[in-house]
Amino acid sequence: MKLISTIKDIWKIEELKNKILLTLGLIAVYRFMAGVPLPGIDPLQLAALKESTADGLLGLLNAFTGGAFSRASIMALGIMPYISASIVVQLMQIAVPYLQKLQKDGESGRKKITQITRWLTIAITMVQGPTYITAIQSGFNLPEEAFLVGGATFWISSMILLTAGTIFAMWLGERITDKGVGNGISLLITVGIIANFPAAFLGEIVSKTDGAAAGGWMMILLEAIIWFVVILLTVFLVTAVRKIPIQYARRTVAGNIQNVAGSRDYIPLKLNAAGVMPIIFAQAIMFLPLALGQRIPALASLTNPNGWQYNAIFALLIIVFSFFYTAITVRTDEMAQNLKRNGGFIPGIRPGKDTADRLDSVLSRITFPGSLFLAALSILPAIVVQFGVQQNWALFYGGTSLIIMVGVAIDTLQQINSYLLNRHYDGLMKTGTSNRKSSK
Repeated sequence: MKLISTIKDIWKIEELKNKILLTLGLIAVYRFMAGVPLPGIDPLQLAALKESTADGLLGLLNAFTGGAFSRASIMALGIMPYISASIVVQLMQIAVPYLQKLQKDGESGRKKITQITRWLTIAITMVQGPTYITAIQSGFNLPEEAFLVGGATFWISSMILLTAGTIFAMWLGERITDKGVGNGISLLITVGIIANFPAAFLGEIVSKTDGAAAGGWMMILLEAIIWFVVILLTVFLVTAVRKIPIQYARRTVAGNIQNVAGSRDYIPLKLNAAGVMPIIFAQAIMFLPLALGQRIPALASLTNPNGWQYNAIFALLIIVFSFFYTAITVRTDEMAQNLKRNGGFIPGIRPGKDTADRLDSVLSRITFPGSLFLAALSILPAIVVQFGVQQNWALFYGGTSLIIMVGVAIDTLQQINSYLLNRHYDGLMKTGTSNRKSSK
């Protein structure tokens, strides 16, 4: 009943209703475009491409694009070049003084950084596009009948459309962020992942109910229960924080400095401050073992994404990158300086360097169990495959896909809830105003 009441409240708020409808409409456009194949390709002849992108890093890219990668769609690259550009720009902000200055310039600096990211997205697309076109022409063993047009005509037209598709996906994501609900880029990735869910689940049901030795519906129920538990653990990983208590000696209220000794607040340090970035970095690095394993027989075991050797290295890289990315994104020295400027301090800790050291120490201690948790969640799909779970369904048991879905769902619900709270506060204010008028 409470859920139904909340939905009714959402529908009563005109602005929120329009934002949700706009978001759903733009997502529908994105999904429609993901089904449009490149001109000159027969979509009925792409079985080899779909088989090659069933697992591994290519499987993850295919999941992020909602299957557009394996369908040779005009949205085959999807939003991934933009994600790559955003990561590069974010890392460059640490080393490039110009970007550091833009980061401190407020809204104007943010707009310039966004513009730089857009241009870098186009540059990355100009690199990834030819790679993708070359791969589908010669790397996935597609039959000659799959290509209705060949030569320079196919190459140039495909390159133009792949670039246009990425730019259009970027535009859709930005419009959702500005005019809709939630983070548009993350929502497009999440929708792409969810698009694979029905087929993956139905495939798992068929595999478990086809034959007496397959496990039947009891096995499906057991897998669903385990999946639900994994989702709960993922929610904990995404939302868990360590609260560092702080106290303010003074605060500015309505232009006056007032002593509010005893007023307490806290700094929330996330258990997994790095999000999914360690997994993305680790998966990119794992291209090297895969390439070496294909050329060196002694390393052939590293070519199996479900093997223990591959996953041991993968988990170790995730732990290392968790510490690395947390260190470069969570600046404890800046947090300490901001606290000092605002008259805040950690009880028992001197402001300045001692506060920074304290925050850094706590952050390091919580990052270690957080990185272990993230690594375990990331290799869980490979583990459940060993127990007979189909590869496509196993992707929903952990890794980047599940963490992104949970994180985006929580963020979107929080935004909707903030609209509901603001509506509630507005109503109280209007009631109070009307009461004062009536009393006069």
